[in-house]
Amino acid sequence: MLSFSLAVLALIAGYLIYGRLMEKIFGVEDNRKTPAFTHSDGVDFVPLPWYKVFLIQFLNIAGLGPIFGAIAGAMWGPSAFLWIVFGSVFGGAVHDYLSGMMSIRHNGASLPELTGKYLGKLIMQFMRVFTIGLMILVGAVFIVGPAEIIASITPFSIYIAGWIFETNLTFWAIIIFIYYLLATLLPIDKLIGRLYPIFGFALIFMAFSIITALLSQGYQIPELIGNISNQHYKGDAMPIFPMMFISIACGAISGFHATQSPLMARCIKSEKYGRRVFYGAMISEGIIALIWAAAAMTFFGGVDGLNGIIGVQGKSAAYVVNEISNSLLGKFGVILAILGVVAAPITSGDTAFRSARLIVADFLHYKQTKLSSRIFIAIPLFFAGFLITQFDYSIIWRYMAWSNQTLAVITLWSISVYLVVNKKTWIVSLLPAVFMTTVVFAYICFAPEGFKLNYNLSIGVGIAASAIITSFFFIFLKTVKKQKLNA
Repeated sequence: MLSFSLAVLALIAGYLIYGRLMEKIFGVEDNRKTPAFTHSDGVDFVPLPWYKVFLIQFLNIAGLGPIFGAIAGAMWGPSAFLWIVFGSVFGGAVHDYLSGMMSIRHNGASLPELTGKYLGKLIMQFMRVFTIGLMILVGAVFIVGPAEIIASITPFSIYIAGWIFETNLTFWAIIIFIYYLLATLLPIDKLIGRLYPIFGFALIFMAFSIITALLSQGYQIPELIGNISNQHYKGDAMPIFPMMFISIACGAISGFHATQSPLMARCIKSEKYGRRVFYGAMISEGIIALIWAAAAMTFFGGVDGLNGIIGVQGKSAAYVVNEISNSLLGKFGVILAILGVVAAPITSGDTAFRSARLIVADFLHYKQTKLSSRIFIAIPLFFAGFLITQFDYSIIWRYMAWSNQTLAVITLWSISVYLVVNKKTWIVSLLPAVFMTTVVFAYICFAPEGFKLNYNLSIGVGIAASAIITSFFFIFLKTVKKQKLNA
């Protein structure tokens, strides 16, 4: 209990202290007009109250990541607490805040445009293809997943306008698909702006209900002292570094977040709200991840019990969520669990498609004021998403966790270059950039879905790759300093 409590306090302190430091480093200008006003179009650039922007950002970035990812990470034991805290405060929140504020300063530019400006046109072209593909894949996966869950709890027929519909997977997939289309096309304040605050509150309430019930019923959360070693049931085949750092993404650092922040950069009314929205949403997600990691490694009698449920019995993270919610909160818990594992992915899937539309519109320089313009871009994206739902994408999805963290690496290097160019303290983004570069290279070399190299060799490759990229950064830094001297 002590370790968990200190971890929560550390996240809050990170927001209050390190978050303010990020504000000072970036140089917030309260009186500077944001894109919500300078580019107001009533569709994507719409001024919204900061609390709505926060809740939308929170749900955009959360999805199932801080729930399922934290449960998977809990299989390594209490060491997951450390990564969630340090990853969120010094990695994820820095990544989210600075990328979001960069977008504000660049008229709400999407991630590929931002990375291209600071890392070059080649990276920009790669990021355009990569992020659009990732957004379509995320959107497609988050159609099928929620549809399967809803279909499993609605074994009945629905009578609509003289027609009888079986509430099966296809029925709910079509319903979710239609919702995604509307959420992608309609002005952000008409549907997303009204639904997300409700879903955001529900997700937060769900997590706090779980931890309150867990503690009130006498469960003992494992402590860090004496339990920091690798407790994963696969042992050395799943070392903490780099495997846990890829498994716990959304609860610590996630590149997907940087694709979503520009959506809110177009709605935020003042730069002073940036810390609340971008840094605050990441810290909130970290707290959610802490709660679910603690619940998972406590409810089944300890970390070994959790490993037995998932590793030996082959149960899914969704099963873990349902068992914990049902046992701790009864019927009310089941409702919350369903809401969480259904609403969370849906509210990431819809904005994934919306983000893809905006990325395409940005590089085509195609204004989105008219509905016909939005439809012109959205239809091909949804057609591609529909095609993906017809295939077994489980193999492709294995690489998504790694791709997600690779996206975070590229974003962090872009931020570092931005800070150098604008004469700001760059070390705050350089350190997580170096660390995560090592992680993603070591992971793809060692992981079963990667090159399956020797562990020590994989770590060596990760360190070498990180050192090479870092050396290029310092060469760039030296060049910038020379240009200043000669100016």
